Amino acid sequence: MLPTEHRLRRPEDFATAVRRGRRAGRPLLVVHLRSGVTDPHAPGESVPPTRAGFVVSKAVGNAVIRNRVKRRLRDLMRHRLSLLPPGSLVVVRALPPAGSADHAQLARDLDAALQRLLGGGAR
Repeated sequence: MLPTEHRLRRPEDFATAVRRGRRAGRPLLVVHLRSGVTDPHAPGESVPPTRAGFVVSKAVGNAVIRNRVKRRLRDLMRHRLSLLPPGSLVVVRALPPAGSADHAQLARDLDAALQRLLGGGAR
């Protein structure tokens, strides 16, 4: 489970990550990253935590499949939060093939997208 302080909840934060962040697409998902954003809703904090949010539409599958994909993505991001700069906003959008993918395939695509966004890969 992703800790509460690392969850992206506000629609404005999702919009900031998607519209102003960098994007890396993979066959199963698209990752949007906005590095080092200060949180206007948390005054007094010097370094805001990295926060992640997930978008899994009905195109991925029925409710059972969508929830399974979200649980897997939350677990994968929980282990990768330390790799991201403090204050980052991350939005992971699952594409329709993610519904039939297993945990290892999602992990590979997430790792490849994050590596590309963090400067480890070419466009």
